[in-house]
Amino acid sequence: MSSATMRQENFTLLSQKEIAASVYEMKLAGDCSAITQPGQFVNICVPGFFLHRPISVANVERCGIDNAPAAGNGQADILTLIYKVVGQGTAALAAMQPGEIIELLVGLGNGYSLPESGALPEPSAVCAANSSSAAGASRELGASRDARSLKDSYALHASDSSNRSDSRPLLLVGGGVGVPPLYWLAQKLRERGHSVKVILGFNSAVDVFYEQEFSELGCSVTVTTADGSYGLPGFVTAAMPDPSTYAYVYSCGPIPMLRAVAEASGDTPGELSFEERMGCGFGACMGCSHTVLLPDGSRGYKRICVEGPVLRKEEILWK
Repeated sequence: MSSATMRQENFTLLSQKEIAASVYEMKLAGDCSAITQPGQFVNICVPGFFLHRPISVANVERCGIDNAPAAGNGQADILTLIYKVVGQGTAALAAMQPGEIIELLVGLGNGYSLPESGALPEPSAVCAANSSSAAGASRELGASRDARSLKDSYALHASDSSNRSDSRPLLLVGGGVGVPPLYWLAQKLRERGHSVKVILGFNSAVDVFYEQEFSELGCSVTVTTADGSYGLPGFVTAAMPDPSTYAYVYSCGPIPMLRAVAEASGDTPGELSFEERMGCGFGACMGCSHTVLLPDGSRGYKRICVEGPVLRKEEILWK
């Protein structure tokens, strides 16, 4: 996915409610045809504020709704967004009422790859396919001593699907407002017949949300809280099983958590979705770039809003 598919659309606010401490679930009706992968995000325009707010897509329902803006097929889709009130902009968003029209930029970012039943994801669909555009947007820093291992990693993931069959469960790990994009991902993985284990990490019991929703999808769910007030005490890594017991790891959350998940998952491959502050949301400002190893073995940058927010675990360089 690239910014070429980005579109500005008007959505009607259907409802919103507080589902945890300062965390709101918002449902809107409009054209979601540009949103094609779990893990993508939208930029939402809050009246009275200059910068758009990037918010991950929690769910998309393709259906018809009365008295709502129609999509290209004559139906209105239902878009679910979950966000936390952290400042004046999100506080203004939480004060908006059903029936109000909200302007969104949709079709932003690359999402998670979706494997067929019994197969491992093909990371090239998410990351390697963007290597040329990433290289053009990156500042080359010279050949890396890890070039050989990186090339071997890309070669491994380019192998045919017959060598990528695996019946072990897929592991999803989310922290705080990194949880929402994993919900639509879990739904799609379950539809494809995968066994899914989910670990949800929060600071305290008052912050917990969507435990039941993941369970209703048929996922095995573990909740951790940093203060031990609910579920398993500690961070998400306290609940992560031995890496040999799962085939792939998907994660979303703050960078320290992502780094800990990457380390705890050992050699198990995966995809991590980054939470970054974004100036534009479509690659113009380079403000959300993250250092990676490129397929040719050199170091460079990928823009979280364009080549991300999902990056392949094996290509990420941790600062």
